[in-house]
Amino acid sequence: MAEAQFDRAAEDLGNFTALEHLNVEIPNQGLASDFYLVGMGFTRDPFLFPGTNNMWVNIGKSQIHMPTGDALVFRGHIGIVTPDREELLNRLQGVKKNLADTKFGFKEYNDHVFATCPWGNEFRIYEPDVERFGNINLGLPYVEFTVPPKTAKKIAKFYRKIMGAKTCMEKNGHGKAAHVKCGLNQELIFRETDRPLPEFDGHHLQVYVEDFGGPHERLQKLDLITEESDRCQYRFEDIVDLDTGKTLFQIEHEIRSMTHPLFNRPLVNRNPAQTNRNYILGGDNWVYNLPDTVGPSGRAMDPLKAPKAPTIAKRRALRAQATA
Repeated sequence: MAEAQFDRAAEDLGNFTALEHLNVEIPNQGLASDFYLVGMGFTRDPFLFPGTNNMWVNIGKSQIHMPTGDALVFRGHIGIVTPDREELLNRLQGVKKNLADTKFGFKEYNDHVFATCPWGNEFRIYEPDVERFGNINLGLPYVEFTVPPKTAKKIAKFYRKIMGAKTCMEKNGHGKAAHVKCGLNQELIFRETDRPLPEFDGHHLQVYVEDFGGPHERLQKLDLITEESDRCQYRFEDIVDLDTGKTLFQIEHEIRSMTHPLFNRPLVNRNPAQTNRNYILGGDNWVYNLPDTVGPSGRAMDPLKAPKAPTIAKRRALRAQATA
């Protein structure tokens, strides 16, 4: 039997290993709770920032951080995967009254539900789809930014050359777009548009990287570092044309090393269907991943006939043969 053939490159993540959080300021923690916790069904982090000056909201293994302040809005939309579309629609319907005098709204489409937070951040919420999003049951698979015409390819080049990320280009009926891989089943998308774009207001995203020093050195040579936060973190804002130095797009990047104390921190995700009137013992938590598999084994059926089989495998085969 021939050994199984695997696409090893398909498992490469590039330098970005996780898109951990997004950050927007919000003027009202109560309205944010109604939308993000009650309507969307997400979970407030029970351990950090329990007061009214900041709120960390868990979405699978990612978060949105929402300190109190003037509203900040992402230029584009945020992709979300959540398990049950019907329950989501019921929850969003349930918060309409409380959010009546805000920018809140939602609408059904064939493959997603479109929802807007009280201050204008837009979300496309999908049911789990392994082919499209991988084995995400609850999570944040992508953020899509709208960018000026003729910038997507140059943005991809910036992330590839400066940050060491894996990138690819896409062109379809929705316009040309750069895709930047941000870890397992996560990406940033930069899609070109002819529409006028609002000014950048200071919102940010945070990613973990495997090579922490290399991108820092390259960003420093371009004079793009905006903050030396601490030993495990730095920030930059401008994505530039590497040929001309012109700013193509702005989004604050919080870059963290994988030695950061918060890396791979386990997050609590509650099951929003649980109520005190309809309670299932042991059903408090949502499992944010779907079952995954490493696929069929590629081991040789008969190690004694495979010249490069591991020595230990050959020894096991010889022992089995001797006792047969």
